[in-house]
Amino acid sequence: MKNNKNTLVYPVILHPEDSGYSVEIPDIDHGTWTQGENMKDALMMAQDAVGLMLEDETDYPKATPLEDIVIKKDEIKTIVYLNLEEYRRNNPKTVRKNVTVPEYLVVLGKKKNINFSAVLTEALKNKLDE
Repeated sequence: MKNNKNTLVYPVILHPEDSGYSVEIPDIDHGTWTQGENMKDALMMAQDAVGLMLEDETDYPKATPLEDIVIKKDEIKTIVYLNLEEYRRNNPKTVRKNVTVPEYLVVLGKKKNINFSAVLTEALKNKLDE
């Protein structure tokens, strides 16, 4: 795995439930919780929770070393990691932008039911090699 500043690694605690797992992420927002129907789902939900909580941040909480995490007998401690740059790319927020285009293109686009936002997004992705 390529090491970069956008890859975040945090310990999590899986708490077995009657059905599935609840997941504690102690270092995020003074303790964040999520859940999953099975272990794989629980860990994916934990990754998503980390992404949601930190996507707008630039200063990330320090991760507690895994060996410092204390668990009870039936609990499981492990880690989740997330490339935040990739997370942001795959879960983009939309921003309203005003643009100026020639009037005749607006008229033609409306006649053909063109989604201007979709066309602009596609053109920007192509231009930026995204």
